[in-house]
Amino acid sequence: MAENWEFLRQIPVFADLSPEELQHIASLALVRRYRKNMYIFMQGEPGDAIYFVKKGAIKLFQVLEDGREKILHFVREGEIFAEVLLFEGGPYPATAETMEDTEVGIIRNADMERLLSRHGEMAVKIIKVMSRRLRQAQEHIRDLALKGAYGRLASILLQLARDYGTPREDGVTIDLNLSQQELANLIGTSRETVARILSDFKRLGAVGVERQRITILSPQKLAGWN
Repeated sequence: MAENWEFLRQIPVFADLSPEELQHIASLALVRRYRKNMYIFMQGEPGDAIYFVKKGAIKLFQVLEDGREKILHFVREGEIFAEVLLFEGGPYPATAETMEDTEVGIIRNADMERLLSRHGEMAVKIIKVMSRRLRQAQEHIRDLALKGAYGRLASILLQLARDYGTPREDGVTIDLNLSQQELANLIGTSRETVARILSDFKRLGAVGVERQRITILSPQKLAGWN
């Protein structure tokens, strides 16, 4: 990792640091490579590090009492995760699984805490990341409580397009390979229900689907279900 310190500048948390400081962080970071569908850590395991995605994509999820998977959010290149344990310690509250071949940077909490003691602005940025995810979680809980399946799926597709969208000539493609089951796990419904809703959204010209990539063709039509 030490020779790739310039990558760290692309991560908002580290963006304001000097080249020397970035090189120092890079010397602390371990890089591990994972194949698709591998676990990085499991819910309940002791947590001792903060992570960032160097390449690839990860989903964070919890397993409910009835065995169902509840997806919390996705993490892409340049984003950090497991940051909550930096401040409170304890076990990982969720499981991290790769969605494709992925490279992950790992910085031990003890090293990160020493770094934050010298760079308070980094702590503020990490807290902002946590606040954004808390706000998204609150919005998601609201959607689950107040909206039907059509509204929940429309809402999550619009959010994913904002967070992970790539503009195309015909719309915005969500830069994640999402199965219908993963979408179902996001909105708390069945895969069959998601398949039926996506078919209706496609028929209305709101979305296009090709090889698990969803393109938002008409945000206005989706927002009508919101």
